[in-house]
Amino acid sequence: MRWMRAAGRGLLAAAVIVAGYTGFSAGAVSPQPPGAAHAAGRGPLTLATAGDLTGYLGPLLDDWNRVRPAERVTLVELPDSADETRAQMISELRAGSDRFDLLNIDVAWTSEFAAAGWIAPLQGERFPLDAFLPPVVDTATFDGRLYAVPYVTNAGLLYYRKDILEREGEPPPRTWAELARLARTLAPKYGMDGYAGQFLPYEGLTVNATEAVHSAGGSILVDDGSRVAVDSEAARSGLGFLADGVREGWISPDALAYKEEESRRAFQDGRLLFLRNWPYVHSLASVPGSPVAGKFDAVPLPGPSGPGTSVLGGSNLAVSSHSRHPESAADLIAYLTSDRVQRQVLTEGSLPPVRADLYEDPALVRAYPYLPTLKQSVLSAQPRPKSARYDQVSLAVQAVVQDVMALRHSPDEAATRLARELAAISRAD
Repeated sequence: MRWMRAAGRGLLAAAVIVAGYTGFSAGAVSPQPPGAAHAAGRGPLTLATAGDLTGYLGPLLDDWNRVRPAERVTLVELPDSADETRAQMISELRAGSDRFDLLNIDVAWTSEFAAAGWIAPLQGERFPLDAFLPPVVDTATFDGRLYAVPYVTNAGLLYYRKDILEREGEPPPRTWAELARLARTLAPKYGMDGYAGQFLPYEGLTVNATEAVHSAGGSILVDDGSRVAVDSEAARSGLGFLADGVREGWISPDALAYKEEESRRAFQDGRLLFLRNWPYVHSLASVPGSPVAGKFDAVPLPGPSGPGTSVLGGSNLAVSSHSRHPESAADLIAYLTSDRVQRQVLTEGSLPPVRADLYEDPALVRAYPYLPTLKQSVLSAQPRPKSARYDQVSLAVQAVVQDVMALRHSPDEAATRLARELAAISRAD
């Protein structure tokens, strides 16, 4: 369960879509006789994805292939690593290859792929965007146009040891000050570390830092990446929250080497009082035999004076500009975002769906009690910085925040340095 799955991976990057939502019944595959799919823009598809770790996707595509044999989908699973998946996709797209039709891309890649001309703009009215959680649609746009369709979403949650807080008569924290106080005082009392997120220098650190800046009311980039906004008091406050945790000891030095799974194991093993992580943790920490099963709960991330702001995770389905069968690809996207399939994305794939009504379904809420909290977090979440050079932006954020959390630079120095580096990246566009 590496970064892409934790962040909402269902990365279905593969064949792509461009147009046609024609003749498609959401929730069912429209049957077609053999040989009927060779009209313009129709035919076999290739769906590229970062490894399907739960194995749910194959059966979904089997249903499609059974009734649409002339538009059969071949699944290509790329490496689990987000960086390797991105690199392989870009290699094919830069070469003008039509190997992939539908690309299931990390939400943070939409701007980069759109700006490079690798994915085609879509007509929003052809997809059920009104049925989606509103913030997820923003991750699929760039420069005012729709370039993808949301497939799965995600938002960070604050996991906490409910048994310990109840024993101490404390409610879960809603503010940074409450989190710091409880992590600083209660964790040592129970022989635990206080708080952890994903603080190793990789994409997870970009996410954690962006959440801190957004929660404080700041931004890193605005106007689709054309303006640098990180040199602000709000950004300094967000970086200061992370630096204070290390300086005051409620963020352990061990946490500076955590990615999703290291931090999840620390919490699940009973070594951590508070954890920022994705919804997938809930199911794993609740399995029989887990040391914390029945002893924890989750709430929205805290902020300076109340609930904070999560970063939106997840993946979007985008149409390759080189796809020979965009009409078939469009139908496949409609199928994968239909109500029936989105339910299976949750129940079989353990991935948060993009359809809003599923978060209020009584049967699903009984099976996945974190859904109402997750919906609240998604509705208040914001995308990562949009940029045509997102990979460089993320690396700059990681390097600067690593120095802040290592106490080598103050938040003031870090905000100034990051603004300078991001401005240089923007000028290179």
